[in-house]
Amino acid sequence: MTAFFIALQFLTVFPIQLKAMPSRQQNGQSLLFYPLIGLMIGVILFAITIVLHALPVILLSSLILVVWIWLTGGLHLDGLADTADAWVGGFGNKERTLTIMKDPSCGPIGVLSLIILCLIKWSALYVLLENQLYSALLLFPVLGRLAPLFLFLTTQYVREKGLGSSIAEFTPKTGAVIIFILCLVASVYFAWVGILTALIFIGTLIYLRRKFIQRIGGITGDTVGASIEICEAVSIFSLAVLSFYLPVIWL
Repeated sequence: MTAFFIALQFLTVFPIQLKAMPSRQQNGQSLLFYPLIGLMIGVILFAITIVLHALPVILLSSLILVVWIWLTGGLHLDGLADTADAWVGGFGNKERTLTIMKDPSCGPIGVLSLIILCLIKWSALYVLLENQLYSALLLFPVLGRLAPLFLFLTTQYVREKGLGSSIAEFTPKTGAVIIFILCLVASVYFAWVGILTALIFIGTLIYLRRKFIQRIGGITGDTVGASIEICEAVSIFSLAVLSFYLPVIWL
């Protein structure tokens, strides 16, 4: 259970106190629990929506987005801002890009990326809640946390030290592949809308991986965090758009 609590402590604001410093093996094993943490976040968002569904949709969608960000402590948004700043300020140079990512300050491009992403999430949430597609809230946090599994399984981690290096080295690859596939298959519950959303999610992951390799030769913690946020935003936006073109029938 230590690996689960490592994931819970790292990905959420829940007050988890580990009894001892985790080993590198335990850090690697914690990656397997990322989708479960995503499901827990989704359940919380779903429960809040059910309890407060009588509120005006504009207010409820704002509340859900704020809770969503608060539950993660803004960790992945920080990675998105750092990655955006580095991508623009790095001018295509690997070392300059990696150096900018280490800078804790947030530049104008980073701020702009946060505004755009939160606007996409909020507007898509508004559409889904307006159409009472509440159960879809369970899907997006799970898909977002599949991104680290895919990236750590297929892409080199470029920094030699830190949590990411131990995750990359000690991730149980077979277990990660099985969990990744099972979570994707679960999207079938949402019929064709869910299937197409999953396909768009996979395409987004492949595109991001390609760009990371082109620029810095692999991934960092910041790029993984950015991938979580981008995949969540693309997935919720895709499902919201597809719901206007395909019949939304949950199996």
